[in-house]
Amino acid sequence: MDQVRPWLYIGNYNDTLNRDGLDLQSIQAMLQLAAPVKQSGITSLYLPIQDMSPIPFHFFKEGIGFIRHEKEKGNRILVACAAGINRSTAFCIAALKEIDDLNLLDAYKEVKRNHSLSMPQEQVWESLCNYYVEETPYIDLLRASM
Repeated sequence: MDQVRPWLYIGNYNDTLNRDGLDLQSIQAMLQLAAPVKQSGITSLYLPIQDMSPIPFHFFKEGIGFIRHEKEKGNRILVACAAGINRSTAFCIAALKEIDDLNLLDAYKEVKRNHSLSMPQEQVWESLCNYYVEETPYIDLLRASM
């Protein structure tokens, strides 16, 4: 689990199971994208998003709404998918886009700087670009990841 912002963390499924790690980072909310995990005292939202597939717009709306709501409550949020590479990166990018007003590529660079494993798959990147009506070719993302 890595900190992207004081209120935003990115990780993988195992991080959602690790109560000691969650407590160490004072995680109070989790957006789960791999499987639902219940942790006492931690608010969770599970979105059944298939890995390596485009992300439907309604999932972006629901997930970002959850992140915004929990941040407004002053909570620290963990965004986690199976490996912490693809789907969790997409939602952290979206959070930085909406909350910090970054463009998608700059948001990706911020997430990548703090979580070296971050690399949205091409269909997921295209979903982000379509949702936010930003035309940033995937090759630009690949260049930024180097």
